[in-house]
Amino acid sequence: MDFQRIAEWIEKHDEEMVDLQAGLTSLPALGPENGGTGEWEKARFLEQYLREHGLGNTEHYDCADERVPEGTRPNLVVTIPGRADEPRVWVLTHMDVVPPGQQQPDGSWQGWDSDPFTLHRAGDMIVGRGVCDNQQSLVASVFAARALVENNAEPAHTVRLAFVSDEETGSERGLAYLLEEHGDIFLPQDVIIVPDAGNEDGSMIEIAEKSVLWLEFRIAGKQAHASRPDKGINAFRAASWLVNLVDTGLRERFDRVDHLYEPSSSTFEPTLHSANVPNVNTIPPSDVFCFDCRVLPSYDVDSVLDYVQAQCRRVDGRYGTTTELIVRQRADAPPATSPTATVVRLLERAIREVYAVSAKPMGIGGATVASQFRKRRLDAAVWMTTRGTEHQVNEVCSIPNMVGDAKVFAHVYMSEF
Repeated sequence: MDFQRIAEWIEKHDEEMVDLQAGLTSLPALGPENGGTGEWEKARFLEQYLREHGLGNTEHYDCADERVPEGTRPNLVVTIPGRADEPRVWVLTHMDVVPPGQQQPDGSWQGWDSDPFTLHRAGDMIVGRGVCDNQQSLVASVFAARALVENNAEPAHTVRLAFVSDEETGSERGLAYLLEEHGDIFLPQDVIIVPDAGNEDGSMIEIAEKSVLWLEFRIAGKQAHASRPDKGINAFRAASWLVNLVDTGLRERFDRVDHLYEPSSSTFEPTLHSANVPNVNTIPPSDVFCFDCRVLPSYDVDSVLDYVQAQCRRVDGRYGTTTELIVRQRADAPPATSPTATVVRLLERAIREVYAVSAKPMGIGGATVASQFRKRRLDAAVWMTTRGTEHQVNEVCSIPNMVGDAKVFAHVYMSEF
């Protein structure tokens, strides 16, 4: 069938897309780490919806989790058979959301203009927790599939839609579980789209990520009255010098540029700083601060750690402090997806057709679950349009972009490769 007819079908069903968003938003899918009971209520609603609309070819790959009432976390895969069964096209989205924030005594939510779990419409925008992250793409992938099924248009290749749990809290019971326990469902030649990051006009196709390194520094000194510094060891003074050494030294030492990434260099940012003493006239016996490091893959993360540890020893030698360096998070960058990979070429073509923009492959400093595919040498590309309100109050989704993204997915589903 002609793609234009499929695109017109999607456009005519924009209100149904909003209705599905409303239903999903009303079912908070929070993991137990965030005080929730998991994703099952949302998964059941979604599975029933899919069945009612001709997408009933479903499989479950649920992961045990004794912390939730059902004892498992749902991972659902829907298959739409194509003219060729292999390779397959995957779109992977997640059902869980992040908490909306602080609830006030009157029941309202701090910073929100409306109830985060009741869809609010403002012109061509919808507002609610999860409407962008990740329901915009979830709904778009479903309606792209519906468009083909309800118009008797067989995909060029078998399409598989994965709806996973636990993305917001590490993916241990979501994609990581799928890859570890059921990894054979993904074939090396499959086309894998992870719509979990993007920009407003859809011109960015994310194919690479920097290494992530979160460091915590705990400096121990000796408390004393501020009028008798000779009796103490000022941990704050030592920490101040250490912050400067690490901040300046890392940027000077690890200064390569790679224009695939935005920003094009490694970044080393001092972030969290804990309170030390409550009063002005006491020399602090301890000080704690953190760095968020995003390191270009051309550098070995161990070399960054070695340099930082050397600066800790340097400061301790000068001030008599004892510094403990804690790695709070480390994720070494996996190999990038090739800029000429099939998934990239298919997305470039579809984005040009739908949005009339020339998308380009790029790297980012953030982390997405696509890295888990890349670690296993599976080509995955991250793409969506977004207004950038993920995890914020008054999270929004543009209805025209949700419709447009559905067209992009449908174009990929229909493409020969």
